[in-house]
Amino acid sequence: MSAAGGGASRLVLWRHGRTTSNAEGRFQGQLDIPLDEVGHAQARAAAEQIAAMRPDRLVSSDLSRARATAAHLEELTDLRAVEDRALRELHAGAWQGLLHRQIEDHWPEGHRAWRSGEDVRIGGGEKRSELGRRVAASLEHHAALTRDGGLLVAASHSGALRAGVLTLLGLPPEAWANLASIGNGRWAVVERRFGRWVLRGYDLGPRGVGEALEGRTNADGALSRSEAERSAGAVV
Repeated sequence: MSAAGGGASRLVLWRHGRTTSNAEGRFQGQLDIPLDEVGHAQARAAAEQIAAMRPDRLVSSDLSRARATAAHLEELTDLRAVEDRALRELHAGAWQGLLHRQIEDHWPEGHRAWRSGEDVRIGGGEKRSELGRRVAASLEHHAALTRDGGLLVAASHSGALRAGVLTLLGLPPEAWANLASIGNGRWAVVERRFGRWVLRGYDLGPRGVGEALEGRTNADGALSRSEAERSAGAVV
């Protein structure tokens, strides 16, 4: 997708901090799940680094996990987040709230297609191509409202940012399989160069934040930390 001449020249695309559903390996979609204690620690640590970049505008998905992540940057700057429903996560229909192994058991072909990067409509919800178009359109809109040459920060979700980046770069939704998930509390950087968006950094930011706070039980089918990390390409 071509970038217009004015407005922001750099985008920081920031994934929300961890939630209990992330820790358990549940497909959140557009369910409104709040940050857990680790998630707040991740958001605080990330906000310190992002604040040092001196952002000019802050936008956020209206879901509470993204909004609470953005609030940590608000505390360190004069910015106030503009909420935008278009930055919400993929709507995953009947898959929302389920563990990935439950989805694999009930929809094996659909889950396989999703994991392989096919542009399928999952659980009666959205396709990745639809997600990418709405997120990229939102980012373009808010970039145009940012000062010329400025920095826009968008607090959103793993799948939303992944699909949005692909669309901004003009890549097909099937390229999803070639782009890793952004970790909780981490971000990507996209810059405008010669009228086009260019990926300058991906999955950036502090690592290992809040490890001392993490629970070590796997009640109710929760994934271990290593299992959750292996599933990160599909968890949203």
